[in-house]
Amino acid sequence: RSIYYFSMGFSFTIEHMPIYKDEKYNTWFCKFYYVDYNGQKKQKLKRGFKTKREAKEFENRFLVKHQKDVTMPFSSLVKYYKEDMETRLKPATIYTKQNIIDKLILPYFNDMPLNNITPSTIRTWQNELIQNDKNYSQTYLRTVHTLLVAIFNFAMKYYDLKENPCSICGSIGSMKTEKEMTIWTLDQFKTFIEAEKDNIMYYTAFNVLFYTGLRIGELLALT
Repeated sequence: RSIYYFSMGFSFTIEHMPIYKDEKYNTWFCKFYYVDYNGQKKQKLKRGFKTKREAKEFENRFLVKHQKDVTMPFSSLVKYYKEDMETRLKPATIYTKQNIIDKLILPYFNDMPLNNITPSTIRTWQNELIQNDKNYSQTYLRTVHTLLVAIFNFAMKYYDLKENPCSICGSIGSMKTEKEMTIWTLDQFKTFIEAEKDNIMYYTAFNVLFYTGLRIGELLALT
Protein backbone atom coordinates (compact mmCIF):
# COMPACT_ATOMS: atom_id res chain seq x y z
CA ARG A 1 0.00 0.00 0.00
CA SER A 2 2.84 2.39 0.80
CA ILE A 3 4.32 1.91 -2.67
CA TYR A 4 0.93 2.30 -4.35
CA TYR A 5 0.17 5.65 -2.79
CA PHE A 6 3.72 6.91 -3.30
CA SER A 7 3.44 6.16 -7.02
CA MET A 8 0.38 8.45 -7.19
CA GLY A 9 2.36 11.29 -5.65
CA PHE A 10 1.17 10.74 -2.08
CA SER A 11 2.93 9.69 1.09
CA PHE A 12 1.18 8.90 4.32
CA THR A 13 1.62 7.73 7.88
CA ILE A 14 -0.65 5.03 9.26
CA GLU A 15 -2.12 5.93 12.63
CA HIS A 16 -4.32 2.85 12.81
CA MET A 17 -6.25 1.07 10.07
CA PRO A 18 -8.22 2.23 8.19
CA ILE A 19 -7.52 5.95 8.87
CA TYR A 20 -4.56 7.48 7.03
CA LYS A 21 -2.84 10.84 6.82
CA ASP A 22 -1.99 12.43 3.49
CA GLU A 23 1.26 14.25 4.29
CA LYS A 24 1.29 16.11 0.99
CA TYR A 25 -1.97 17.96 1.66
CA ASN A 26 -1.94 17.62 5.47
CA THR A 27 -5.40 16.01 5.43
CA TRP A 28 -6.82 12.64 6.47
CA PHE A 29 -8.59 9.95 4.47
CA CYS A 30 -10.26 6.63 5.17
CA LYS A 31 -10.19 3.46 3.12
CA PHE A 32 -12.24 0.46 4.14
CA TYR A 33 -14.39 -2.41 2.91
CA TYR A 34 -18.12 -2.85 3.30
CA VAL A 35 -20.86 -5.17 2.07
CA ASP A 36 -23.44 -3.54 -0.20
CA TYR A 37 -27.16 -4.26 -0.45
CA ASN A 38 -26.52 -7.14 -2.85
CA GLY A 39 -24.10 -8.83 -0.45
CA GLN A 40 -21.05 -7.85 -2.52
CA LYS A 41 -17.84 -6.72 -0.84
CA LYS A 42 -16.71 -3.27 -2.01
CA GLN A 43 -14.03 -0.76 -1.12
CA LYS A 44 -14.72 2.84 -0.07
CA LEU A 45 -12.15 5.64 -0.25
CA LYS A 46 -12.87 9.17 1.00
CA ARG A 47 -10.27 11.94 1.15
CA GLY A 48 -9.95 15.53 2.33
CA PHE A 49 -10.81 15.37 6.06
CA LYS A 50 -9.21 18.03 8.24
CA THR A 51 -8.86 15.72 11.24
CA LYS A 52 -8.52 12.01 11.91
CA ARG A 53 -11.70 12.17 13.99
CA GLU A 54 -13.75 13.50 11.04
CA ALA A 55 -12.46 10.67 8.85
CA LYS A 56 -13.38 8.08 11.47
CA GLU A 57 -16.83 9.58 11.98
CA PHE A 58 -17.46 9.44 8.23
CA GLU A 59 -16.49 5.76 8.19
CA ASN A 60 -18.77 4.97 11.12
CA ARG A 61 -21.75 6.80 9.58
CA PHE A 62 -21.16 5.14 6.23
CA LEU A 63 -21.03 1.65 7.71
CA VAL A 64 -24.16 2.20 9.80
CA LYS A 65 -25.97 3.50 6.73
CA HIS A 66 -25.02 0.48 4.64
CA GLN A 67 -25.57 -2.28 7.14
CA LYS A 68 -28.82 -4.22 7.00
CA ASP A 69 -29.95 -3.42 10.51
CA VAL A 70 -33.66 -2.90 11.14
CA THR A 71 -32.94 -2.27 14.82
CA MET A 72 -31.73 1.26 14.06
CA PRO A 73 -33.86 4.02 15.61
CA PHE A 74 -36.46 5.69 13.43
CA SER A 75 -34.58 9.00 13.75
CA SER A 76 -31.56 7.46 11.98
CA LEU A 77 -33.73 6.25 9.13
CA VAL A 78 -35.22 9.74 8.78
CA LYS A 79 -31.73 11.21 8.60
CA TYR A 80 -30.82 8.92 5.69
CA TYR A 81 -34.17 9.58 4.02
CA LYS A 82 -33.59 13.34 4.20
CA GLU A 83 -30.10 12.95 2.72
CA ASP A 84 -31.61 10.98 -0.16
CA MET A 85 -34.32 13.64 -0.67
CA GLU A 86 -31.75 16.41 -0.97
CA THR A 87 -30.24 14.81 -4.08
CA ARG A 88 -33.54 14.24 -5.88
CA LEU A 89 -36.15 16.85 -4.97
CA LYS A 90 -36.59 20.58 -5.44
CA PRO A 91 -35.86 22.87 -2.45
CA ALA A 92 -39.51 23.84 -1.99
CA THR A 93 -40.60 20.18 -1.91
CA ILE A 94 -37.83 19.32 0.55
CA TYR A 95 -38.89 22.20 2.80
CA THR A 96 -42.50 21.00 2.88
CA LYS A 97 -41.56 17.39 3.63
CA GLN A 98 -39.05 18.33 6.31
CA ASN A 99 -41.62 20.53 8.01
CA ILE A 100 -44.11 17.66 8.18
CA ILE A 101 -41.46 15.20 9.39
CA ASP A 102 -40.14 17.51 12.11
CA LYS A 103 -43.59 18.54 13.39
CA LEU A 104 -45.79 15.46 13.08
CA ILE A 105 -43.72 12.33 12.45
CA LEU A 106 -40.32 12.45 14.12
CA PRO A 107 -41.51 13.56 17.59
CA TYR A 108 -43.72 10.46 17.88
CA PHE A 109 -41.47 7.73 16.44
CA ASN A 110 -38.11 9.32 17.27
CA ASP A 111 -36.09 6.62 19.13
CA MET A 112 -38.28 3.61 18.33
CA PRO A 113 -36.33 0.78 16.63
CA LEU A 114 -37.70 0.14 13.15
CA ASN A 115 -38.57 -3.47 13.87
CA ASN A 116 -40.61 -2.40 16.92
CA ILE A 117 -42.93 -0.10 14.96
CA THR A 118 -46.03 -2.17 14.32
CA PRO A 119 -49.38 -1.48 12.60
CA SER A 120 -50.76 -0.90 16.09
CA THR A 121 -48.13 1.80 16.66
CA ILE A 122 -49.08 3.47 13.40
CA ARG A 123 -52.77 3.25 14.28
CA THR A 124 -52.20 5.03 17.59
CA TRP A 125 -50.24 7.78 15.82
CA GLN A 126 -53.04 8.13 13.26
CA ASN A 127 -55.67 8.49 15.99
CA GLU A 128 -53.67 11.23 17.69
CA LEU A 129 -53.46 13.16 14.44
CA ILE A 130 -57.18 12.79 13.79
CA GLN A 131 -58.04 13.95 17.32
CA ASN A 132 -55.54 16.83 17.26
CA ASP A 133 -56.93 20.12 18.52
CA LYS A 134 -55.73 21.86 15.34
CA ASN A 135 -58.29 19.84 13.38
CA TYR A 136 -56.12 19.10 10.35
CA SER A 137 -57.92 18.92 6.99
CA GLN A 138 -58.53 15.54 5.37
CA THR A 139 -56.17 16.35 2.50
CA TYR A 140 -53.40 17.36 4.91
CA LEU A 141 -53.84 14.18 6.95
CA ARG A 142 -53.54 12.16 3.76
CA THR A 143 -50.35 14.05 2.82
CA VAL A 144 -48.78 13.38 6.22
CA HIS A 145 -49.64 9.69 6.13
CA THR A 146 -48.37 9.32 2.55
CA LEU A 147 -45.01 10.73 3.62
CA LEU A 148 -44.71 8.19 6.44
CA VAL A 149 -45.53 5.42 3.96
CA ALA A 150 -42.72 6.68 1.72
CA ILE A 151 -40.23 6.64 4.61
CA PHE A 152 -41.02 3.01 5.45
CA ASN A 153 -40.89 2.06 1.76
CA PHE A 154 -37.39 3.56 1.76
CA ALA A 155 -36.51 1.31 4.72
CA MET A 156 -37.87 -1.75 2.90
CA LYS A 157 -35.87 -1.00 -0.22
CA TYR A 158 -32.53 -0.14 1.35
CA TYR A 159 -32.50 -1.53 4.89
CA ASP A 160 -34.28 -4.88 4.57
CA LEU A 161 -37.39 -3.96 6.53
CA LYS A 162 -39.69 -6.89 5.83
CA GLU A 163 -43.00 -5.04 5.58
CA ASN A 164 -44.47 -1.57 5.71
CA PRO A 165 -46.61 -1.26 8.87
CA CYS A 166 -48.58 1.58 7.28
CA SER A 167 -49.85 -0.71 4.53
CA ILE A 168 -51.46 -3.04 7.04
CA CYS A 169 -53.35 -0.53 9.16
CA GLY A 170 -54.63 1.53 6.23
CA SER A 171 -54.55 5.23 5.41
CA ILE A 172 -56.18 8.31 6.88
CA GLY A 173 -57.53 11.47 5.30
CA SER A 174 -58.73 11.96 1.77
CA MET A 175 -57.37 13.30 -1.51
CA LYS A 176 -60.64 15.14 -2.16
CA THR A 177 -60.92 18.81 -1.20
CA GLU A 178 -63.46 19.19 1.60
CA LYS A 179 -64.71 22.64 0.65
CA GLU A 180 -64.23 25.40 -1.87
CA MET A 181 -61.42 27.85 -1.30
CA THR A 182 -62.29 31.17 0.30
CA ILE A 183 -61.05 34.04 -1.87
CA TRP A 184 -60.25 37.35 -0.20
CA THR A 185 -61.55 40.58 -1.68
CA LEU A 186 -59.12 43.44 -2.21
CA ASP A 187 -60.49 45.25 0.85
CA GLN A 188 -60.06 42.14 3.00
CA PHE A 189 -56.47 41.75 1.84
CA LYS A 190 -55.68 45.41 2.56
CA THR A 191 -56.99 44.96 6.09
CA PHE A 192 -54.84 41.87 6.58
CA ILE A 193 -51.63 43.25 5.08
CA GLU A 194 -51.66 46.22 7.47
CA ALA A 195 -50.68 43.81 10.23
CA GLU A 196 -47.57 42.77 8.30
CA LYS A 197 -46.31 46.17 7.15
CA ASP A 198 -43.52 46.21 9.76
CA ASN A 199 -42.11 42.87 8.58
CA ILE A 200 -40.68 43.45 5.11
CA MET A 201 -40.21 39.73 4.36
CA TYR A 202 -43.81 38.70 5.10
CA TYR A 203 -45.21 41.94 3.69
CA THR A 204 -43.47 41.29 0.38
CA ALA A 205 -44.34 37.58 0.31
CA PHE A 206 -48.06 38.09 0.93
CA ASN A 207 -48.26 40.88 -1.65
CA VAL A 208 -46.60 38.69 -4.26
CA LEU A 209 -48.96 35.82 -3.45
CA PHE A 210 -52.09 37.96 -3.60
CA TYR A 211 -51.34 39.98 -6.72
CA THR A 212 -49.78 37.20 -8.82
CA GLY A 213 -51.77 34.13 -7.76
CA LEU A 214 -48.60 32.11 -7.17
CA ARG A 215 -48.82 28.97 -5.09
CA ILE A 216 -46.78 28.88 -1.90
CA GLY A 217 -44.38 26.31 -3.37
CA GLU A 218 -43.83 28.52 -6.42
CA LEU A 219 -43.11 31.51 -4.19
CA LEU A 220 -40.58 29.57 -2.11
CA ALA A 221 -38.79 28.52 -5.30
CA LEU A 222 -38.12 32.13 -6.27
CA THR A 223 -34.55 33.42 -5.86
